[in-house]
Amino acid sequence: MGLASTVVSSLVALAAGLFLSTLTDYLTLLPGLMIVVYAAIGMRGTIFGAMGSRLGTAMHVGTFDLSFKKGSVLRANFEASIVLSLFMSLAMGVAARGLLLAMGGDSISLSQFVFISLVGGMLASFVLLGLNVLMAREGFKRDWDIDNISSPLMAAAGDLVTLPMIFLASWMVLNFPVWIIDLSFLALTAIAVITYLALINRKGEFDEARRIVKHSTPILILCLIPGLGAGLVIDSHVETLITSAALLILLPSFLNEGNALSGILTSRLCSAIHMGTMEVRRLPCRAAGGNFLIIHLLSVPVFLMLGGAAHGLALLSGATSPGLGIMLGISLIAGLITSGILSLLCYYIATGATCLDLNPDDHSIPLATSTMDMLGTVVFIGVVLLLAV
Repeated sequence: MGLASTVVSSLVALAAGLFLSTLTDYLTLLPGLMIVVYAAIGMRGTIFGAMGSRLGTAMHVGTFDLSFKKGSVLRANFEASIVLSLFMSLAMGVAARGLLLAMGGDSISLSQFVFISLVGGMLASFVLLGLNVLMAREGFKRDWDIDNISSPLMAAAGDLVTLPMIFLASWMVLNFPVWIIDLSFLALTAIAVITYLALINRKGEFDEARRIVKHSTPILILCLIPGLGAGLVIDSHVETLITSAALLILLPSFLNEGNALSGILTSRLCSAIHMGTMEVRRLPCRAAGGNFLIIHLLSVPVFLMLGGAAHGLALLSGATSPGLGIMLGISLIAGLITSGILSLLCYYIATGATCLDLNPDDHSIPLATSTMDMLGTVVFIGVVLLLAV
């Protein structure tokens, strides 16, 4: 099931890459947009990957049911994910603008950054929230292991849904009067702040939604750093990617695969820690090693498939490609390096959260996926510069 969900998620992400390769004009007209694009994709995967992990853990320990009544696991995660999406989209837009100002780069205005981040991010979040609930319902009914399917499918859906929504919001910025964008920026900012404060100040000793938001906010803010860093690295090499469109097609699926594999591994490790089937040690134990092997066995065929498929899509769409051999080499070499990094990264994030008495589901998935966004981007661009330039 893990291989099937990973392959499906990768194919979906390739469609997102093909979509991105057709919208390069937006990247030129709106300086700095690429930073928001990849930070938004990463944040959607982070928030909803963590939600899927929490639901999977609830199924494993027997606390999950399909009820949406007040106090249920499903409703708590629903409320928390909406509020976190709003608040983090606001933080992302502000941080992206601040980063570009600090770097001295050209960029769109603060109101435009926040508008694109909030409108695009929230439209995508509503779709992903529905998909997550649907997947949890079907997984519960069919007795699926959600840990093996939630992260890859949410990562792929995040790519496929977030890209069009971000570019829809970008189209609005380019075509709507400035005063509408500025007024919307103020209204959306107020909504994000008010709903966040209302939830974290809500009374109730055992309010799970409030607990999730309070525990997740610091780590999600921390996760903005590698997410924005990944966007900045891509933005600084966007001309190279635009010149060879096959690379632009491959990039979203490559990063999605890193997120999917790290999400699968982290979810499995978190569930094993919760159920007591894996000990927390300084060096990975045999149980962890078995999970590492699964990840590496998954990575080889999938990364090869991604390189070949991106090359084929580029040829079919009339776009440029550095060649099949180079595309296969870039995808496989960068993929194997990324898989090795994420194995150790996910283990120490999951066990470290446990040692610090933190909920692994709230902290491990966000840290793992956001860090892999940054590391995967650096590895990918490095291999591209080595083999294709």
